[in-house]
Amino acid sequence: MSFLMHELVYFGRSIPWMIIDAIPYFNKYKIQNTKIPTWREQWECAGLVLLSHCTVELPQIWLFHPVATYFGMDYGVPFPPIWKMAMQIIVFFIIEDAWHYWFHRALHYGPLYKSIHKLHHTYSAPFGLAAEYASPIEVMLLGFGIVGAPIVWVSVTGELHLVTMYMWIVLRLFQAIDAHSGFDFPWSLRRILPFWAGADHHDLHHERFIGNYASSFRWWDYCLDTEAGEAASKKRRDKKLAQIRAKKAQ
Repeated sequence: MSFLMHELVYFGRSIPWMIIDAIPYFNKYKIQNTKIPTWREQWECAGLVLLSHCTVELPQIWLFHPVATYFGMDYGVPFPPIWKMAMQIIVFFIIEDAWHYWFHRALHYGPLYKSIHKLHHTYSAPFGLAAEYASPIEVMLLGFGIVGAPIVWVSVTGELHLVTMYMWIVLRLFQAIDAHSGFDFPWSLRRILPFWAGADHHDLHHERFIGNYASSFRWWDYCLDTEAGEAASKKRRDKKLAQIRAKKAQ
């Protein structure tokens, strides 16, 4: 049931982006609008993603349920109040984002990039379906952040409901697919929440192959000076020049 829900959400959320990619009107919102994915590229991508889901994510989902149940995950009624589910999901986003930042950044270390992460960078202009287009090791490693955050929470607090877990998975899949969509609209969430990463943040990562390692939020890249793009590069150059001038003035 959980795996079926995962597949329906992943591919169901990807289909609208496939349609949008095929409509010329939306090209003005495409960040790299000279690189439109072909149907063949998307079909091949979908095949590898489905294989990865069946061989890597399915075992993770099977393992999650008994572990979470052991720590006290609830399956019954009444469901938790909306405010409690929202609070827990926000915590999951924060934990997963930290996990993703550090392990994603580690995967850009030379040997790890070549042997593990390079596959995910096949597409320098990402599209929705490519959110989980990655090697099995990467899918497993980064997937631990998604299933691990709720397990850490329930092991510490003893509070977690299956419905909350399902909502978390749905929202995290939406975030990952939208971040890989390649589209930045005037109504995109990052224009409302400035610390939200969004498609523009991750698109730069795929275009430049470095920087912008976080999944959902911008604060790790901002605080640790790993932002990608011309503005961030200029900021680093200016900072370095200022330090050099300060040393000369001493």
